[in-house]
Amino acid sequence: MAPGGSIFKEVLESHLMSSDYETGKAKYESKTSSTVMKSCVGLNGKNGLSSKNGVYDLLECPVCKNLMYPPIHQCPNGHTLCSNCKIEVHNLCPTCHHDLKNIRCLALEKVAESLELPCRYQSLGCHDIFPYYTKLKHEQNCRLRPFSCPYAGAECSVMGDIPSLVSHLKDDHKVDMHNGCTFNHRYVKANPHEVENATWMLTVFNSFGRYFCLHFEAFQLGTAPVYMAFLRFMGDDNEAKKFSYSLEVGASGRKLIWQGIPRSIRDSHRKVRDSQDGLIIPRSLALYFSGGDGKELKLRITGRIWKED
Repeated sequence: MAPGGSIFKEVLESHLMSSDYETGKAKYESKTSSTVMKSCVGLNGKNGLSSKNGVYDLLECPVCKNLMYPPIHQCPNGHTLCSNCKIEVHNLCPTCHHDLKNIRCLALEKVAESLELPCRYQSLGCHDIFPYYTKLKHEQNCRLRPFSCPYAGAECSVMGDIPSLVSHLKDDHKVDMHNGCTFNHRYVKANPHEVENATWMLTVFNSFGRYFCLHFEAFQLGTAPVYMAFLRFMGDDNEAKKFSYSLEVGASGRKLIWQGIPRSIRDSHRKVRDSQDGLIIPRSLALYFSGGDGKELKLRITGRIWKED
């Protein structure tokens, strides 16, 4: 339960964990640091850079400690910093406090252009070498880059590979873990008219030796209150496309069915939700499925995951 959330009725595997996803996001601090991915950049290119001395020191922004890319700025005394930090320090040099003006350090930019560096995820198995100015673009899409925690409803900064994130979800977020490719969940909430933005506890399934995250939440789609269920795959998009899933909800001889491909957790929870890539249930229909009296939400959602040939 995130701080500031409301305690909702717990039924089977599903729990409501945050009463306002839009404005009530809670800060989450990991109990352990073992799964946090520290970004370390090795510099072993053709220029023989193997330590944080010399050129590497010159290319490291003194404020954020990241490597600098054009435009690299400098003050009249020659102190450099990256363009993002130039804004953060309100155009004052953090070293000598002189006005930074708009002076570019063209010499350092030229030096950087001559370098070749390994991917920052070398320790995770990427052994490719890149020119300095293409290295960043590669790292943004490196297939071995760590994944972000898929937990929704809290700000969690933990990153890591899939096994470490599965352990993190289980031990730190206390999510429900299940084995199998079929599921049957019942979501209950008293006074559903009072809930406009809410996220229920994540459920993780181990199916076909891979992990899938089931999300369920309430939010405003335009001016209409809706409920939405969707599945995310703990892996890259090319692997996610090897699977399909279906979700079904209904009562009194009526049903809604959704079939699709799980989205990779490379896509944020918010991005998937806002793209409406899942089973969307208007609140009026959800209450009809719940019995029609409008006093309590009682939805039973069944689903299946299968592997495409």
